[in-house]
Amino acid sequence: MTVLSTIGGTRLVPLRHIVPEGSARILVKLEYENPTGSMKDRMALAMVAAAEADGRLQPGGSVVEYTGGSTGVSLAFVCAAKRIPLDLVTSEAFSQEKRDHMAALGARLTLVHSPTGGTTKALTLEMIETARQIAAAKPGSFWTDQFNNTDVLPGYAAMAGEIWQQTDGRVDAFVQAVGTSGSFRGISARLRTLKPGLLTVAVEPAESPVLSGGQSGSHKIEGTGPGFVPPQWRPELASEIAQVSSMDAMAMARRLAREEGLFAGTSTGANVLAALRIAGRLGPGGTVVTIACDSGMKYLSTPLYAAAPAATTAA
Repeated sequence: MTVLSTIGGTRLVPLRHIVPEGSARILVKLEYENPTGSMKDRMALAMVAAAEADGRLQPGGSVVEYTGGSTGVSLAFVCAAKRIPLDLVTSEAFSQEKRDHMAALGARLTLVHSPTGGTTKALTLEMIETARQIAAAKPGSFWTDQFNNTDVLPGYAAMAGEIWQQTDGRVDAFVQAVGTSGSFRGISARLRTLKPGLLTVAVEPAESPVLSGGQSGSHKIEGTGPGFVPPQWRPELASEIAQVSSMDAMAMARRLAREEGLFAGTSTGANVLAALRIAGRLGPGGTVVTIACDSGMKYLSTPLYAAAPAATTAA
């Protein structure tokens, strides 16, 4: 057994206080129980292990990736455990906690500036190109290229198997935010093989509704909405697409912390807000599953939680 064997097996818990009467129950997969506090541990291990197995990553080689933060932290964790050098391209648009976590695990960071302070198509493309250049300049390096790497899908299919087992097959809808689309695709495809009529809802930022055919824009839901349709996106796997604004996602994340004790990031707020809409439509007796993608500990310095009321001092 190694530290990497602690990835997966996260719990599925019901929301108890914020779901209105007359709605379906909402179950949340606590992916912040993974070692780095993120669902991305699953895909990081899947990408590195597959590359080692087929020779794309040779002994003594290094790994390169672009990241909004959580994938980078997860890759840093996996690479540290395997003693593999890692170069990550990220931006100050993403939380300081994520960047500090990557560095603490030994990753070398290259920062790309975001003029808007948020996630945009231009920022994502510049990060991708920077990672490509770093990989090209380093013989023996392996660029995981998360947007195009289908090795992530088995990792997320295993997560779908956990959901199916934990619900005893009683799931009527699955809701998940889309970034690279790897998690939505991997989980939805597997669940639909188990239940062909499953309602699958993809969530995207309202400010950048490209999956819905709209224009890309800057938003603050980290890990989602790259500003273009991701290569792994499969529209046939989405029953519908839900749009959630950054402000509404933040408000819901704060509400989850205060009313449910569920301390997670902005994408989780977006997931739960979309899940509440679906639960209201399904009504009593239905089950909606969504994901707490990562821990709120990754966002303490951001507007998500930094604006929380200050503690008072006793007299």
